[in-house]
Amino acid sequence: MARKTAPPGILRLPLFLLIFGIAALAMWVPAIHAVVLDDHPTSRSFFYSGIVGLMLVTFIGLSLSNRGPRYGMLGQLLSLLATFSVLPLFLAVPTHDALQNTSYLNAYFDMVSAITTTGADVFADPGRLPPSVHLWRAQVGWMGGLLMWIAASAVLAPLSLGGFEVTARGEPGRGTETPAHMQQGDPRRRLVIVTQTLVPIYVGLTMALWVLLMMTGEKSLIGLSHAMSVMATSGISAVGGLVNANSGLAGEMVIFLFMFFALSRLTFSTDTATSGHVRLDRDPEFRIGLILVIGVPLLLFLRHWLASFEVSASENLSQAFHSLWGGVFTVMSFLTTTGFESADWAAAQQWSGLGTPGLILLGLAVVGGGVATTAGGVKLLRVYALYLNGMREMERLVHPSSVSGEGAGNKRLQKNGAFVAWVFFMLFALTLALISTSLAALGSDFEQALVLAIAALSTTGPLIEVASETPISLALLAPSAKLVLCLAMVLGRLETLAIIALLTPNLWRN
Repeated sequence: MARKTAPPGILRLPLFLLIFGIAALAMWVPAIHAVVLDDHPTSRSFFYSGIVGLMLVTFIGLSLSNRGPRYGMLGQLLSLLATFSVLPLFLAVPTHDALQNTSYLNAYFDMVSAITTTGADVFADPGRLPPSVHLWRAQVGWMGGLLMWIAASAVLAPLSLGGFEVTARGEPGRGTETPAHMQQGDPRRRLVIVTQTLVPIYVGLTMALWVLLMMTGEKSLIGLSHAMSVMATSGISAVGGLVNANSGLAGEMVIFLFMFFALSRLTFSTDTATSGHVRLDRDPEFRIGLILVIGVPLLLFLRHWLASFEVSASENLSQAFHSLWGGVFTVMSFLTTTGFESADWAAAQQWSGLGTPGLILLGLAVVGGGVATTAGGVKLLRVYALYLNGMREMERLVHPSSVSGEGAGNKRLQKNGAFVAWVFFMLFALTLALISTSLAALGSDFEQALVLAIAALSTTGPLIEVASETPISLALLAPSAKLVLCLAMVLGRLETLAIIALLTPNLWRN
């Protein structure tokens, strides 16, 4: 019998400690950037924070070098929870030290918002931050998106979480057609293989988008921050959004194409796809996403077009085109929970004289993007499962004795997939009610509390500025309200079912 080889020493460390070390090394990127810009105080903040972080990782790693992780998949899930809630305590140190004019709580809130890919901007004025801090915020969001890409295949899918609970083979490893690296085995080995597979794709797509944005006339730093924000669906911008960018309509079109990677995992990987559903045109998530991206803007456009007759603007074809494009781009952006607003989004209001209600954007963010992508929200696959169940119930009203077989397009969902999706939706609604009530008790009115709760739970931070009649200032919120939002952002990123799994004692028993 062949002897089982021990994993390399670095893989013996807890996952959270490895992520901590990577984050410490990543601080030297803005440090080098600040040196190039002759911003030495900012450079020292990131450089020394990175050194302190590496020292902590080294000392803790040496003390744990002879101990392997006791828990397998649930231990990695716990590391993800610590990454989104505890790691920002360290990530906020250089931001707080570099700014010198903000509280540590604001810096912590900003880092939780970035690493959960929420993108809620507590610093309202982009000019307040040095360029290297803007780079750091976008970089943290980008790393948070990459972490979710990897965790989807290596952690959430084997545990049937994150949307995989509604699939027919919710746990990769069931059945012989599952890829070998996703079958049950050493969780650390699975993590390494998934990382080696997805990191080049994620980095390559980000670099490609960055180059394309610079070709459209965007500045280097702004183009890089937007490229990282689009791939991570964080919506973080160094200039306050695409309205103030130099790339214009061409840049929005390029970004629009890359947002498709948040509609379905099949756009970039098939490692968690079930048999017979590796074709993108047959993927239910991608198809329902296209329906929303095309249907919602057309309804908005029709509404504005009919209203334009009253203001005698129906013959302005150029403004009509800008109105339609602004709707298509913004709907795609908020459906993928990125939150970038098109520069032409306001053209629809100017064309017809009507405002577009923010409730539509709230609904799109709640629906969210695809399973195992960086998008947040309820996820398109769960919505599709509820849709199929609703269609089946209507058929039974007409034909009570009918028997429905498994259709060719429904094999991806398990028999009780709609029930599981409904359970998640109710948990999401209960969490939304709890967060909204808590924010209302801490001083926010009903509209503000609802917008803040949806923005946090769907990880769509830009909703805070565009969904209500007047933008909500996060800086004016009470410290307790900011902590509630931090909790909501972590719940929205990791999802309630994962938290319940961590709180279930039976799952931790060997």
